[in-house]
Amino acid sequence: MRQYAFLPIVLLSTAATATPPLPMPNQSAILQQVVAPVSEAQLRRTIQKLVSFGTRHTLSSQTNPKRGIGASVRWAEAEMKRLGLPTLQTCDTVSGRRVPTPTKVCNAVAIQRGSERPNDVVIITGHIDSRVTDVMNATADAPGANDDGSGTATVLEAARVLSRRKFPGTIVYAALSGEEQGLLGGKILADYAKAQGWNVIANLNNDIIGNSCGSDGVCNDKVVRVFSEGPRWQGREELAAQQRSLGGENDAPSRNLSRFLDSLAERLPAIGLDVMQVWRNDRFGRGGDHTEFLNAGYPAVRFSVAVENYNHQHQDLRTENGVEYGDTIDKMDFPYLAKVTKLNIAALAALATAPPPPSDVKVEGAVSTDTTLSWTKGAAPLFVARWRRTDSNRWQEAYGPAGVELQTAPPSSLCNAQGVCAIVLKGVRVDDWVFGLASVSQDGWESPVVSAVPGGAFKPYLAPPPTPPSK
Repeated sequence: MRQYAFLPIVLLSTAATATPPLPMPNQSAILQQVVAPVSEAQLRRTIQKLVSFGTRHTLSSQTNPKRGIGASVRWAEAEMKRLGLPTLQTCDTVSGRRVPTPTKVCNAVAIQRGSERPNDVVIITGHIDSRVTDVMNATADAPGANDDGSGTATVLEAARVLSRRKFPGTIVYAALSGEEQGLLGGKILADYAKAQGWNVIANLNNDIIGNSCGSDGVCNDKVVRVFSEGPRWQGREELAAQQRSLGGENDAPSRNLSRFLDSLAERLPAIGLDVMQVWRNDRFGRGGDHTEFLNAGYPAVRFSVAVENYNHQHQDLRTENGVEYGDTIDKMDFPYLAKVTKLNIAALAALATAPPPPSDVKVEGAVSTDTTLSWTKGAAPLFVARWRRTDSNRWQEAYGPAGVELQTAPPSSLCNAQGVCAIVLKGVRVDDWVFGLASVSQDGWESPVVSAVPGGAFKPYLAPPPTPPSK
């Protein structure tokens, strides 16, 4: 930890007011207890049930009680309801290139309302629909064990484990339909979140998370990939010129969510899983439901296996030249799936416990030897300022609960009458660093960092109103 001088922006002649460090709970131990009930056997039972519907193709039967997408969505909703969670189906009638006639597409959704901040929402998703080689084949058996029975099973297991507890923020569990036909369920739920006015902190999308060996024989059960976009997509045209001057190519909220998950995995070594941050929106030339959340301006990432097996996704069930094709349950690695599920559940618990990320985080310091970091006063009692070299992939320096002292945020000396708060980092030159700020609860739960760059805010981008013409 380098030593810097920190001065409040209002009282520049006085050192920043600090309080003695508070006793912090062992959050890693708490999260380890939270994820302990995750069951490989339950994950297997869930996927066996999903496979038993024969096909879950979006264009398959919606009325058959035992086969097709309708039966599977109703079953998933019933499982959520059985846990005592309020449930609903978010639906829309859609048509398009992969939906030739207007079709009703429905998601099974459960909402676990937060006890203190019900409008701050974390969403976990996996898609329940499946397919074979021909994306329009709605009648052939399409087990969809790994793609994406694995993600759906993780959603339901997260609901089973976390519904026993209470959290300050809201957790939403969603089994999405229509992914294979064009990310339809993701858009339907993102639109619903917008209509409800939710403050979406994060979408954790899980798609193909249940195998550890690839089609070339390469195996890796110690890593999960987390995909995240760099510059935010929503509002990109308006932000481009600012980012060229001020940075932000590597600091969209989803990128900081990815960093948050990487750090979380390091703090929970008992899970036995490392996060490989992949700095693109999704696999090369491919996509997933989280993209529709990004399009709506919400932070979102995709979890996926370290090594994909292309013989066991988007394939007709068959054997050719001794090679088995098809997405069947016997090709899955359930101990690995349990680890990915635990990391998801730990992330949901941490995000729903921490305060929401701060707002209006800005940095100034051009032509100066000092840097000023400012933000809007919110409900979070504490803060931590973080910064890193522009070519570093992780936050390096800190001031606040994770740094040299605990700083009450914001004391009166740091805020003006309008609720704008700031600190001055003496001797830190703005040119050489990327700066950010995280909210921290009184007992030490920290939000993801909000980077002080154009497009760094966790809330959807709103273009400034046009400047009226001069008279």
